[in-house]
Amino acid sequence: MFNFIKKLFYPIIAVLDFITKYFKTVVFLTIIYFVVYGTGSNNESKGSYEVANLQKIVLFGPILDVNRTLEQLQKAKESDNIKGVLLEVNSPGGAVAPSVELAYAIKELKEVKPVVVYASGVIASGSYYASIWANEIIANPGSMVGSIGVIMQGVNTEELMAKIGISTQTVKAGKYKESGTPTRKWFDYEKEQLQSIIDDTYNMFITDVANARGLKVEDHTKFADAKVFTSRQAKEVGLVDEVATISYAKTKLETLAKIEYPIWKKQDKFDKFMDKIINETVSKITMSFASSLKAY
Repeated sequence: MFNFIKKLFYPIIAVLDFITKYFKTVVFLTIIYFVVYGTGSNNESKGSYEVANLQKIVLFGPILDVNRTLEQLQKAKESDNIKGVLLEVNSPGGAVAPSVELAYAIKELKEVKPVVVYASGVIASGSYYASIWANEIIANPGSMVGSIGVIMQGVNTEELMAKIGISTQTVKAGKYKESGTPTRKWFDYEKEQLQSIIDDTYNMFITDVANARGLKVEDHTKFADAKVFTSRQAKEVGLVDEVATISYAKTKLETLAKIEYPIWKKQDKFDKFMDKIINETVSKITMSFASSLKAY
């Protein structure tokens, strides 16, 4: 029984173990980086001979905390020098609220300067939602697109708790306060209420996609319905504009921004360093869970 419980909670234990093991190392390397390299500078700073007029922003991994990406989008929007933004996306999606935040931040940015989205790997669910208001969406020939849908999942640990002698005690006010509880099977009225949330969110999703992409909501079973498409299939149903490489996406942005001599903003050295650490951390955790945990 102990081994079963240990295996059940292995993902959580592994994450905590990884953080405990490597957190001090990351902090130490960060301090060393500042001492050796400093914060560095980019080619948009004063005194530089070349002023950047285009910028690439990367949206990578699950969408949970998007404050940093929102800050980058806002700075690009406010910059007089930056004339266009390339958003490179490789994300399976994530939480609804931050995905919507990104979508409308890009919509506002598009009103000021052109935005081209390039799907370098996966652009699905929330990450596709985030991208819909761009001037154009260009997908790598090998990328996966779509999964326009909404899901809410939970476990029922009632039988397990009974076997190991654990029971819950609840004091509540409100009929639906325990909706989604993992300690028992959900009641029918709870399922109905949760389904209404899912349906309303899905309707918002497909309506925004239809409006942004010039599609018809009534055709949502063709372009949505949680279907996953190849890049070519996605173009056929109107989810992307072109199937091409990143060089094409950059050229497209240069054309839309009317830039004759493109100068791409260099990523801040510290930001690049931290991105590398974060990407390696995500990759290691993903590999650790590969055989036991499937999030998408």
